[in-house]
Parts: sequence; structure tokens; C-alpha cells
Amino acid sequence: VQLQASGGGLVQAGGSLRLSCAASGPTFSGYAMGWFRQAPGKERELVASISWRGGTIYYADAVKGRFTISRDDALNMVYLRMNSLKPEDTAVYYCVADRAAAVVDRPGYWGQGTLVTVSS
Repeated sequence: VQLQASGGGLVQAGGSLRLSCAASGPTFSGYAMGWFRQAPGKERELVASISWRGGTIYYADAVKGRFTISRDDALNMVYLRMNSLKPEDTAVYYCVADRAAAVVDRPGYWGQGTLVTVSS
């Protein structure tokens, strides 16, 4: 599976962004999808994850109530809607995938990152 993320940019605190990830490859079927992020000087962390067919959804505590993950399996796309953005959300966001788990906490596939910068 190849993953291509887009949608990052510069936004003011309180604003919104939507990240998109296009998946390509032999099959998208059966893959859980998610988003990690890495802030400057910090380790990568799982932000949100959605299982195949969307039955299991996970959010990190820091983004609950503000971020929404969704997927469109017909288009092989996964999205991350980010509302009420805070400066601490500034990070490089990575689209990830894995076929072996419902929550993608140890993804087997990583896309390139897209930078989100939230100004105060």
C-alpha cells in the first residue's frame, strides 16, 4: 500500500484543516488506517485510527472532541478533520496503514508527512 497525504498548511489557532490521504496499491481492502504526528523535539504519536469498515475508532486524548477521522473505501481515501486547532497541534502529520490490527498503533505502512502549523 502506498500512501499520499495532503492538506497541511498554516492556520491560526481556533481554525480548521482537513487532511487527506490517498491509498494505492494492490488492495485497500482490510486495512486499518490512521494518522500519526510528530512535533518538533517529540516522539511520533498516534492521533487517530479507524478500522476497516469503520467499526473501531480511536482518538488520542489530546484531540478528542476536536478531530474526526473518516474513510471512503470506494475512493481509497482517509481523512482527518481538525477543528479548534491549537498551537500544540503543530506537527508533521503522517498517514499510516496496517492490515493486522483494528487500531494502527504499530503501522506497517507510512506515507510522507504533511506539515500542519498552528499560529497563536
